[in-house]
Amino acid sequence: MSSNVRVRFAPSPTGKLHIGGARTAIYNWAFARAMGGTFILRIDDTDPTRSTEENTQVILRAMRWLGLDWDEGPEVGGDYGPYAQTERLDLYREAAERLLAEGKAYPCFCTPEQLEADRKAAQERKDPFQGYQRRCRDIDPAEARARMDAGEPYTLRIKVPEGRGDVVIDDAVHGKVVFDAKELDDFVIFRSDGTPTYNFATVVDDALMGITHVIRGDDHLSNTPRQVMVYEALGAPVPTFAHISMILGADGKKLSKRHGATSVEEYRDAGYLSDAFVNYLALLGWSLDGETTVIPRDVLAREFSLERISKNPATFDPKKLDWMNAEYINAMDDATFTDQIMLPQLEAAGISAVRAEHDDVWWNLLASIVRPRTKMPADAASVAAPVFATAATLAYDEKSVAKGLAKEGMGTILDAARVALGTLPADEWKAAAIDAALEPLPEALDAKKRIVFQAIRVAECGNMVSPPLGETMELIGRDDCLARIDRAREMAL
Repeated sequence: MSSNVRVRFAPSPTGKLHIGGARTAIYNWAFARAMGGTFILRIDDTDPTRSTEENTQVILRAMRWLGLDWDEGPEVGGDYGPYAQTERLDLYREAAERLLAEGKAYPCFCTPEQLEADRKAAQERKDPFQGYQRRCRDIDPAEARARMDAGEPYTLRIKVPEGRGDVVIDDAVHGKVVFDAKELDDFVIFRSDGTPTYNFATVVDDALMGITHVIRGDDHLSNTPRQVMVYEALGAPVPTFAHISMILGADGKKLSKRHGATSVEEYRDAGYLSDAFVNYLALLGWSLDGETTVIPRDVLAREFSLERISKNPATFDPKKLDWMNAEYINAMDDATFTDQIMLPQLEAAGISAVRAEHDDVWWNLLASIVRPRTKMPADAASVAAPVFATAATLAYDEKSVAKGLAKEGMGTILDAARVALGTLPADEWKAAAIDAALEPLPEALDAKKRIVFQAIRVAECGNMVSPPLGETMELIGRDDCLARIDRAREMAL
């Protein structure tokens, strides 16, 4: 399926890509994919004091990590470039000059002091219209041109048609939105320093790039009536707008740094999976059917629709994100988990683990017991660490030793375990046989099962919380398991 749908994500490179921007990018990408349309990445870098090339690269890295491939834009190109606003200034000047020539824009020579005086006068007389008082609107064009040519500072203002009336937007999320015509003044489209304003540049870009749908945060809703004025002045079709709600923290306030990590790269570095992160952010304001929570990327790209975006603010819940991450990890097969999660995390933790040292059966067994206990990738290293230790290097948790070993009778338990396990030959050292050898011990020792297996677990793993004991001991191997019991025996009473 293909269509003429063209959407864009246009971040300003004034900092990192944050959660709200990432969700906007996801919605644009998913809508383009679902509609068989085109997803454009444009860098709105017209703020010279804050926009940097370094920040642009941060945004591109975040987009790549999110897996939001763009069809046109930086590093990809396209027929409607360039895709950075700083490279499009001639296009804005050309559009502004055309509006000036057609009488749809005019130069304004008012000083800041004059504008402030007019504003105060309108307030004092309680004028319902307190915007620009159109002081320069009717200056004779020839006089205006002469003053411009003489070097007098000026801005360019859009000429809102007399009697334009209210601006009505049929927003894809909010429905019919009406903006009071009294709020529409002849706003500036070009500053006196020769740079375009946001509301002008973004419309020129969207018009030239054939953008059909503008999907963005509802903090931009107030910009919409002015942008509509520019579309109309340019004679360009007005796109469909879809303003998505804010993302709130648990306290009901707009998500910010006080709620914790906010940039995409912080979540990447913390170990969240890209697919899980995209899935979770997509659900902050959109739903597939009101029930399904785990939505693979291909389903999102196939089923996304503007109709299912909620107009209500969404609440960011870190615990739900953690749950989502664990769901994606748990859905991996053993080999994928080993190669993409466990081995990299073991390396990051400084644990020597060479893939070739064990066969696939061994690695798959380890993955099968570590994966269900892994919510975040780093968990895999801590859970698997005892398997890669030796009797000599195994680290013992002090509290576990105090509770599981350093008590009267624990030595007897370890002695009995040593005898029971010692009867198993190396070629029968499997989880089922290990469990069968240890199972009779509680009754034979007249001890509680929990106490017996707790002592053996601490001896083998160094702590009281570990994956299933039989499988863990199979992975460790017979000789080292017996050596660990011998070492632990020295700590037991």
